[in-house]
Amino acid sequence: MAVSGFEGFEKRLELHFFGDDNDPTVTTMGLRLLDFESLENVLRVVQCTVVSAVGNHFFDAYVLSESSLFVYPTKIIIKTCGTTQLLKSIRPLIHLAKNLGLTICGCRYTRGTFIFPKSQPFPHINFKQEVIYIEENLPNNLCFRKASVMPSKNPSYSWHVFSSASDNGVHFSDGEFTVEVCMTELDQVLARKFFKTGGDSAAKEMTDLTGIGNINPRALICDFVFDPCGYSMNGVDGDRYSTIHVTPEDGFSYASFEYVGSVYDDQDDIVETLKKAVQVFKPATVSVSTTSHRREVWTRVAHAMEPLGLKCRSFAMDEFSTAGTVVFQTFTAARRK
Repeated sequence: MAVSGFEGFEKRLELHFFGDDNDPTVTTMGLRLLDFESLENVLRVVQCTVVSAVGNHFFDAYVLSESSLFVYPTKIIIKTCGTTQLLKSIRPLIHLAKNLGLTICGCRYTRGTFIFPKSQPFPHINFKQEVIYIEENLPNNLCFRKASVMPSKNPSYSWHVFSSASDNGVHFSDGEFTVEVCMTELDQVLARKFFKTGGDSAAKEMTDLTGIGNINPRALICDFVFDPCGYSMNGVDGDRYSTIHVTPEDGFSYASFEYVGSVYDDQDDIVETLKKAVQVFKPATVSVSTTSHRREVWTRVAHAMEPLGLKCRSFAMDEFSTAGTVVFQTFTAARRK
């Protein structure tokens, strides 16, 4: 393992807001009315920039220099890697939303265990400090709060979760779930495909060559290739997003895949989507976090991993009154312990 390198493991922040239900502007546009300059000012504080963007009737998706940003009318998700200071976006986002007549009613922060924790700046020095910082920047109306470190047999793969909500609650769809997949020790041959070799069409070529475009053929893909290596993409499929980020350097190779689904979908779709995503990278270690109000989602994860020669090494479950059930599982290639 390299002594120091680029930190692939992302920090993920999800903020929910509410406004006047009788105001159609809130329900149809809301946060999407934020001008680009305002978003860029927030991202500048976080220490990243927009490199590509796409949108549809439901939301806007931005590929960042360090991961992704998704803006819905009453929800915003920012996912950043490297040494970004993600949590510094909380206060300015709450302020911008307030100017639009929106009040924060929920916050969720998740991340894995950093590969290079000593390289992280304030307030990401450790999880305790992160929780303190979040709580200092949230208003008092978010009174239902819980922080948890979900363990695995390997301390390098713990999952960190902070969740909070107000009395108004966060209106998660009962059947909706979020899957966050973190992959390390990528197959070296496959990882080399994420080194830039082409010109302006390099991103599309990489999406097609690696099979990423086949994970969800329905999705509109917004992709970007970094120089000399690295890749990011956002997939837009109706009101659902998916996103992939790749750090291919040997010694600290990493890839992530996140998507939103519904328990009312064909259950085989969950399995096939995960299988396709993991097969793109053939990692030695995979950690999967599922967030849902329906517990049956996590059972599908094992069904997807086992045919790929990945054995479940640890399982942890925790209940968050505001977010649902979070299940964290780790898998390693059967040839490795």
